[in-house]
Amino acid sequence: MNELPLHEAGSRLKKVQQAIAEMQADACIITSPVNQYWLCGFIFDGFLFLFPEGDPLLFVKRPSNIAGERMKPIRKPEQIPGMLREAGLSLPKRVLIEADQISFSAATRLQAALDMPETGNISGELRKIRAVKSEYELEQIRQSARIHAKVYELIPSLYRKGMTDLELQIEIERQMRLHGSAGIFRSFGENMDIFMGSMLAGDNAQAASPYDYALGGAGVTPLLPLGANGTLLAPGATVMVDMAGNYRPWMDDMTRTFVIEHAPGIAYKAHEVSINIHNAIINTFRAGALCSELYLLAEEMVKENGLQPYFMGTVQQAKFIGHGVGLEINEPPVLTSRSEEILEPGMALALEPKFVLPGIGAVGIENTYIVHENGLEKITLCEEALVVLA
Repeated sequence: MNELPLHEAGSRLKKVQQAIAEMQADACIITSPVNQYWLCGFIFDGFLFLFPEGDPLLFVKRPSNIAGERMKPIRKPEQIPGMLREAGLSLPKRVLIEADQISFSAATRLQAALDMPETGNISGELRKIRAVKSEYELEQIRQSARIHAKVYELIPSLYRKGMTDLELQIEIERQMRLHGSAGIFRSFGENMDIFMGSMLAGDNAQAASPYDYALGGAGVTPLLPLGANGTLLAPGATVMVDMAGNYRPWMDDMTRTFVIEHAPGIAYKAHEVSINIHNAIINTFRAGALCSELYLLAEEMVKENGLQPYFMGTVQQAKFIGHGVGLEINEPPVLTSRSEEILEPGMALALEPKFVLPGIGAVGIENTYIVHENGLEKITLCEEALVVLA
C-alpha cells in the first residue's frame, strides 16, 4: 500500500521531527489527508503520531488492511493513552495539531482523550516545509505538466459552434480523465471547493465569487458559485481555461485563453502584456528574490500599459498574481505586494497575471515554474498566444 520511496519518507520525517523539537513539543498529531499522504504515502481515518525522535505510530480507524508493527487499530481516540503506555510511552504534555484543518470538536475530543495536554498549531510549519520540494516531487510536477499540455492541445478539436462553456468544459474534463486526471484536486483553506478546474467565457469572467481564486464566475448553481455558468460561446468572446493539472499526486497549474472566431484589439494587447510579464519575471528573478518583488514588477508593467482597471478582475480584483503548487493547488509562497516570503530552490510556482475585459472576457496565461539557484524553469510548455476556436 505504501508506494512512498524510503529515502523520501525518511527525509520528510526528519524535517517534521526537527520542527517538533524547535516548537518544544512532545508529539505531533497528523489528521489531514494531504499531510498523511505526504508522510506515509497513503491516507487513513485516524491519527498519525510523530515524536521528536524515533518512529511514528499510526492509530487507524479505517481501512482495516493497513499492517505493520507501528499500526494500532482503534475505534475512538480515548483508546490512544492505553496504547501509548503499552508501547512504553508516556502521555505528551505538549502536542502539536493541524489546528487550521481539524475541526474544533475533533480537536477538543482528542485533547480530552490525552488528558488535556497543552496544544500548538503545526499547520503553517508543515506547509512551509512542503513548499520546498525534493527532486522526486518536482519530477512528478513535470510529468503532470507534460500531460496537462497534451490535453490543452486537444481543446480546439473539442470545440463545436453553438456550444456553451459548460458543454466545452465537459469535453475537456472527459479528456482529462482519459489522460489520468484524479478528478477533484486538493486545496487548502475554507471556501476553496472546486471540481477539476474553472472555465470562464465572456462576461461571466466578471462575476464575483466568494472563493479565494484569482477569478470567479457565477457557476451553474448558487451551491457552487464559481466557474462556467452555461454561457453560449459567441463570436468575439474569450474563453479562459484553467483546468487542474492533477495527473500526478504533485500537481502543476496552467491557464490558456481561446477566442471564439475573433476578438477586439484590446484582448490581444492585454494578453500580450500577460505573456510579457511572465518573460520579464523569468529574465529577472531567481532563488533569493522577495515574492513581493515579482508582484510589484507585474503591477508596474500593468500601469505602463494602462490596464489597471482590468488587472486580476474588474468587479472584484484579486490581490495576488501567483502561488505555490504541490499536493495542494494553493501552497506557499503567495505572490502579493506585501509578501515577505522568499523564493527558495525547489519551490514550484504558478504565475497567473490575468485581465478581465468587459464585454469580451478574461485573457492571460498561467504557467508553472520550478525555482532554481540560477533562475526559473518553465515546465508548462504549451502554446501561449490566443488560440482561435472556429
